[in-house]
Amino acid sequence: MGTSDQPATGHGADAALDFCVRMARAQAVLGRRLDNTLGSVHGIGFGDYVLLHHLSRAAGGRLRRVDLAERLALTASGVTRTLLPLEKIGLVARQSDPRDARVGYAVITGAGQTLLGEATTTARGICQESLGGATPGQLDALGLVLGQIAGMNLSNS
Repeated sequence: MGTSDQPATGHGADAALDFCVRMARAQAVLGRRLDNTLGSVHGIGFGDYVLLHHLSRAAGGRLRRVDLAERLALTASGVTRTLLPLEKIGLVARQSDPRDARVGYAVITGAGQTLLGEATTTARGICQESLGGATPGQLDALGLVLGQIAGMNLSNS
């Protein structure tokens, strides 16, 4: 077996694996904490919060459903399943494109904006507490690494 057939080993590969394992654990712990608190205080899960966050940051408070799916790393049907309960409680609405009936948008409503603002205060507190003494520089550096992993840039973050 040639060297190209060998699994990556060595300190660099071990460090990368260790980082990814820690990142997965941190995501699970933080996600559960955000889910529990946002759910009990505001009635939405963290996934709902992230969806509302992306809509609120988009031009006109709306995104094509396919673009929303990409930002949430979901399938088109996953986005539909996520949007339905939010539509029922009036946090998001559907909007069609008058020029192309095949294109559908998800739009954050006024009620969604209000709830998002209140939930953001809660989420900020949890995140700040969870990140402890991390400096803004450390967070920026980690944000770049995580963005690279997720294929994110300023237009889709």
